[in-house]
Amino acid sequence: MADSTITVDDIEGELFKIERIRDVLVRRESELRYMMDDIQLCKEITRLKKELQKLVSIPDNDKSNEDRQKEEELLQQIHKLVETRDYLVDDVEFERLRCASAFLCTKPLKSAAGAGDEEKLSKSCPNLPDLF
Repeated sequence: MADSTITVDDIEGELFKIERIRDVLVRRESELRYMMDDIQLCKEITRLKKELQKLVSIPDNDKSNEDRQKEEELLQQIHKLVETRDYLVDDVEFERLRCASAFLCTKPLKSAAGAGDEEKLSKSCPNLPDLF
């Protein structure tokens, strides 16, 4: 038998909490994707730097034209990856600011969240200011 003490406001409050939790989880998934991309870029940059270091350690007199060409290619590849990583970092910052803005816009609705939920949500998105 259904509990007759549950009101429409109670249901709306629970729905609001669920939506907020979903939003936090979606943002966290996005953060993790950015982190994964960043790790891959860093690994590739490190690999290319090691390869470049081997070529740089060869004295200029002993380098072949192929070595010089490979050096230039490696520098270009590293430069391209660093630029890609810079764009990624910019995107992360933009998303962080957008996320903070979205939280600020909904801050007055805090009363719909339960007492322990604010702490859980703020821990889920630790890079954001305390908005609860």
